[in-house]
Amino acid sequence: MLTLQSLHILITGRVQGVGFRPFVCRIANEFKLSGWVLNRGGAVEIRVEGAPANIDAFQRALVEQAPLLARPNPPLFTAIYPIGLKGFVIKHSEAGQGSDVHIPPDYFVCDDCLAEMRNPAERRYRYPFINCTQCGPRYTLIDRLPYDRPNTAMAGFMLCPACRAEYENRLDRRYHAQPLACADCGPVLTYRQAGQDVTGNPAALDACLTALRRGWIVAVKGVGGYHLLCDATDNAVVNRLRRLKHRPAKPLAVLLPRRGVDGLDAVRELAIPEPWELELIGSPLRPIVLMQKSQGSALLAEAIAPGLREVGLMLAYSPLHHLLVEGFGAPLVATSANISGEPVLTEGVEVERRLEQVADAFLHHNRPILRPADDSVFRRIAGQLRPLRLGRGLAPVERVVPFVLEQPLLAVGADLKNTVAFGFGNRVVISPHIGDLGTLRSGEVFERVIADLKTLYGIHPAAIVCDAHPDYRSSRWVKTQNIPVIRVFHHHAHASALAGEHGLEETVLAFTWDGVGLGEDRTLWGGEALLGQPGAWRRVASMRPFRLLGGDRANREPWRCGLALCLEAGIAWDACPEDAALLRHAWERSINCPVSTSAGRLFDAAAALTGLGLEASFEGQAAMQLESLSEPVNEWIDLPLRRDAAGLWRADWGPLLPMLMDASLTVAERGSLFHASLARLIVTQAINIRDEQGVCKLGLTGGVFQNRLLTEQAASLLAQEGFEVLLPNEIPANDAGISYGQIIEAAARQATA
Repeated sequence: MLTLQSLHILITGRVQGVGFRPFVCRIANEFKLSGWVLNRGGAVEIRVEGAPANIDAFQRALVEQAPLLARPNPPLFTAIYPIGLKGFVIKHSEAGQGSDVHIPPDYFVCDDCLAEMRNPAERRYRYPFINCTQCGPRYTLIDRLPYDRPNTAMAGFMLCPACRAEYENRLDRRYHAQPLACADCGPVLTYRQAGQDVTGNPAALDACLTALRRGWIVAVKGVGGYHLLCDATDNAVVNRLRRLKHRPAKPLAVLLPRRGVDGLDAVRELAIPEPWELELIGSPLRPIVLMQKSQGSALLAEAIAPGLREVGLMLAYSPLHHLLVEGFGAPLVATSANISGEPVLTEGVEVERRLEQVADAFLHHNRPILRPADDSVFRRIAGQLRPLRLGRGLAPVERVVPFVLEQPLLAVGADLKNTVAFGFGNRVVISPHIGDLGTLRSGEVFERVIADLKTLYGIHPAAIVCDAHPDYRSSRWVKTQNIPVIRVFHHHAHASALAGEHGLEETVLAFTWDGVGLGEDRTLWGGEALLGQPGAWRRVASMRPFRLLGGDRANREPWRCGLALCLEAGIAWDACPEDAALLRHAWERSINCPVSTSAGRLFDAAAALTGLGLEASFEGQAAMQLESLSEPVNEWIDLPLRRDAAGLWRADWGPLLPMLMDASLTVAERGSLFHASLARLIVTQAINIRDEQGVCKLGLTGGVFQNRLLTEQAASLLAQEGFEVLLPNEIPANDAGISYGQIIEAAARQATA
């Protein structure tokens, strides 16, 4: 008589939305096992019965052969009494309890689906919404868990008989693929121009391609929102897009077709990529990757990334984008369809209303986007590709932390580059990029993302963590919630994000350089070094303070920063574009001139004093242009370092000013000296603090350390001096990482309270 063994198996982690149940069903049948699999809450539950040897083989396969997109935790196996089950089935999902939920990001279209979409013999030939269990939208599609079609944006699309047969065929790669569809039963494209509609996938695609070839701008609905597409080689249309979108200088992303054996020939034509840049741009994330321009980049319109050495490139990731960029046959601008700084638009009616003066035509489809997800952005810094923006393909980002939170927390981040984060148990979940919280729509999306994540993860926060600045919009929103509030200083959050990512429990010296953030002394910090660990940071170094002329206006008018430094140092700036005497009056009386130690504004001042960037249409523009012109050099200007009354090592930027205004040097020479001098300053401050405190572990974080030239020079010099240098790897150094840092900082405080 055959001996039967029976197991109950519970698997948590990212196991929904990745084809895990069909995978379990396939290997169970392969090993002649009976039983069932189902989604329960955010986990997968399995019962199997069969011969012991087959059960053992199944257990191994469950771990070793899991779908590539899955991120399972170690299975929990429990031996149970066999009851003589027959066959193996996928059972109806159950809601379950608890918050062990893992929401998958949106996935690119897989090679199998691409090959099928390009094959005229297949019924999904040129179908713009083709997908299977291993590809397609998830985060922007899932309404709630468990992950079943009625709980997604596909609930309104009834499967046709052919799709139903695939869905129920356990040998088919679309077995239980929830977004499954075809041209007979799935979403449909509609092209709209001047109020006239062209409906139907082939006709709408052809109309859109015709418009792009005419030099038009088309708003195209994608996976996580709309893009504005136009010919990236046509300087006239790119400049028109900039003018109509009021985006005069911020770089535009370029969408490329897959070409060549590895699909990356188009990338090599326009850039000089490192191997790991090629690996990332072709990976399932399909992010925007900033790469050094090649001579071939002259093919692109000059207005794509004016004044910069790098260009942001991405490969098509959705079936629709593949059809468009391959049909067009040349690079396309693919920039977020939004009002500058706002979250990407997702609704057709709103896109037409708000962008009617920008787009010449619209390509809509009727698959709902439940929440926005902008494209992820990466840049190579110090030998590694680091995220600048968390978005489609990457977020929500889920991190395990080496502690258990006493209570669930919601962190609402900063006001620029906003993300929000939830902390619960030993996990932190970070939302995709939301944007700058300066408009009504940004606030609406901010609230919607918070509500969605609460629902998806089943989290009810016991407290909200916000920035200590009382005038941040996120901080003001917190006051409307009837929940206890924990306030965290901006630069403490930066430092804690770095410490949390690296799992640090010992003392670290964290240089937190950025634009501005409220400090403990109520001035605007931005060039600080903090010593300690989460929950116990102490400022030990800073910059010579100066007054920002016009407050927030200095962010968009770098010349104000240049003049502020000159007034502070008692140096005349003859090239100042405005009446310095009038502004001196405001400066002397501290009228709208907040005190700051900002390294970010120091970069703005440097660009302005060289004459490179007097005005800025986006944050960091002047600094990016200065970096682009500069090179690593072995010359520098020593910046005086002194202990102030509070014991801080204050760096004096004063000696930089004559050099920055020295017209006998080229702008590139001045920029190179400026970068080298600040890199040396970091080393000098670090050595002085190490001599006193004995700390050898050092971190560089904050938006300024997105500057590759500064970061690489500083990191190299610090390593030569024996420091262990840590940089953000998976959490952006900029304000997108603030929400994560707020969770880490608040949790540390609670643990020591």
